Amino acid sequence: MPLFMVHGNGVDHRILLPLDEVLAESGVFERHYLDLPGFGQCEPLADAGGLPELADWLEHEIGAIVGNGPFALLGNSMGGLLCQEMADRFSDSVQGMFLIAPAVYADSKQRTLPDPAVAVADQDLLESLSERDKQLFTDVAVIQTRPAWERFSEWVLPGLVSANLRAMAKLSKRYFLQPLPLHREGRLSNPVSIVCGRHDHVTGFEDPHLLATRYAELRINVIEQAGHNVHIEQPEIVEGELRTWAEKVQRLLLPK
Repeated sequence: MPLFMVHGNGVDHRILLPLDEVLAESGVFERHYLDLPGFGQCEPLADAGGLPELADWLEHEIGAIVGNGPFALLGNSMGGLLCQEMADRFSDSVQGMFLIAPAVYADSKQRTLPDPAVAVADQDLLESLSERDKQLFTDVAVIQTRPAWERFSEWVLPGLVSANLRAMAKLSKRYFLQPLPLHREGRLSNPVSIVCGRHDHVTGFEDPHLLATRYAELRINVIEQAGHNVHIEQPEIVEGELRTWAEKVQRLLLPK
């Protein structure tokens, strides 16, 4: 089954590559890693370049690949909000969603957020980093250890430094969906799993619970000692949740 992987704001598809081994082992999915316009290798949009335009672009990309066929979605942060949007636009085709630290509200002022926190910090490591790398890492990292830094520097940092700043500026001016998926009617009956970090001060861990009104088979795991990059900081737990979700989706493919 095609699985479309949608990254968040300011990064690119590489932030989701740590999940590839588990997804490959599942044998369920044909994996499509997408760079949104203005990120990674994808050119910015020529028009307004806001969230509605990114959603239209994503709808076109998915439709060009699957037509009306079945597929699944995996989204991180802003990508999680775009996946919610796609689940509404392709309501008869989406067989499930796996969301990592998803945005539920586009407007950060509407989000319920915990205070920033650090669970563990390796001061020797932090002092060894350049000021730029230290700032980018500690902006979101709850686990500030060498293994966490190595995963961050491999999977997250390249997208951060390559993002098109003009595209991000245009996106920030039109960072909304009307109405939000949360506020629409209809329910997706196929498996939806969400993983959040307890200390995620970017999208939070409380708002995703509101999505129970939209998703009949919703599972949420709020992971301790993790922040916004929860799959970087607690990979084993997230991988376990991903395996469980993939098995649920696989059961949908079995002959009735």
